[in-house]
Amino acid sequence: MRTVLRADRAVLSTPDGLVERPAAVLVADERIEAVLPRDAAAAADREIVLAADEVLLPGLVDTHVHVNEPGRTEWEGFASATRAAAAGGVTTLVDMPLNSLPPTTDADALAVKRKAADGQCRVDVGFWGGAVPGNLAELAPLHRAGVFGFKCFLLPSGVDEFPPLDRAGLAAALREVAALGALMIVHAEDPGLVTAAAGRRYADFLASRPRAAEDTAIAGLLELAEQTGARVHVLHLSSADALPMIARAKAAGLPVSAETCPHYLTLTAEEVPDGDTRFKCCPPVREAGNRDALWAGLADGVIDAVVSDHSPSTEDLKRLDTGDFGAAWGGIASLQLGLPVVWTEARRRGHGLTDVLTWMSARPAALAGLTGKGRIAAGADADLVVFAPDEPFTVDVGRLHHRNPVTPYAGRALTGAVRASWLRGKLIETDIEAGAEPRGRLLSRGEA
Repeated sequence: MRTVLRADRAVLSTPDGLVERPAAVLVADERIEAVLPRDAAAAADREIVLAADEVLLPGLVDTHVHVNEPGRTEWEGFASATRAAAAGGVTTLVDMPLNSLPPTTDADALAVKRKAADGQCRVDVGFWGGAVPGNLAELAPLHRAGVFGFKCFLLPSGVDEFPPLDRAGLAAALREVAALGALMIVHAEDPGLVTAAAGRRYADFLASRPRAAEDTAIAGLLELAEQTGARVHVLHLSSADALPMIARAKAAGLPVSAETCPHYLTLTAEEVPDGDTRFKCCPPVREAGNRDALWAGLADGVIDAVVSDHSPSTEDLKRLDTGDFGAAWGGIASLQLGLPVVWTEARRRGHGLTDVLTWMSARPAALAGLTGKGRIAAGADADLVVFAPDEPFTVDVGRLHHRNPVTPYAGRALTGAVRASWLRGKLIETDIEAGAEPRGRLLSRGEA
């Protein structure tokens, strides 16, 4: 079936970047066949006209999602995570190599994870591999098996089965990654500058993971990237103090990129109540001035992308009963909410939808080499989102598809509602009671 979607407003990809204008998008055989003027004639079996308050967007690409299945499926799983993704306008996600059991640190473990995901996914899903002590010889087989790159930690990850790399281990892994022509994505905090925290005071937890811990780790990473020639990506940047060194590295031609997350762009340390461990993540949410500087880094292109770092757990692990920031699991569940969270703050700061979709769709797709994703253009996958940018709503955890909808955004007033998501030309049904079969594909590097 050939379908044409007509919109008074659509965010389209052009050689010069994203633009917003009226358009008719013709879809055939799961791909966008043509992007036409709004009222152009089109030979289609079905015509869909968006409402006056709706904008047609490319599906979001979230390259930082912890699905946790198999092994910790009670935290999250492919069925629940991909329903949440679709409800939030995310049509492609790339799953992290932890906190599943086994972690994705060799090709056999990748096969286990793909088997667990098969038939459950309502959006397209790819996988990162892991770089840990002792698995250097496994990186090439993982690369051949189709992972989109490799993740490592520079300090304890929070789960024993995914230990960190020391400087020598990181250097060796980066040399291998460079030889493979692959990408290393890095949780960059210096363990020597992180201290133990306990108790209910958020100020104590924040002080235990200072900006200097990120800054020092990123400086060391950039030094090794220059020595090895490896392509590196800084995950979940929280410290704005690191922006100048990242900018200098980019200006010098180093293959480095960086991301930040909705929580660092919208939440502030000043608003975190003592004992409210829903706000705990690592690195932590910092002060309002730091948040403002991260927005400046986005605006000038030092930060490339905004992704969720969706890292849920069961409610008991968040220690809501005691409010102990030291004992609570560090992670924020936001997969379904990322677009309205970022849009609400972005529009307040004068940014348009083209900016938000550059950060949350086009650039994450480019980071992972997903050439068919993250754009409305002829030849791309017909992954589309119908978004009402002016519709207000209040976050109701009862309407979230996350398996454990514990979130600091509960009760928050946001603007911008996802009304529908399309995967490769077909509407995604997130209501499991409707009986629609999941259509998400398991992606491999180079195939999408």
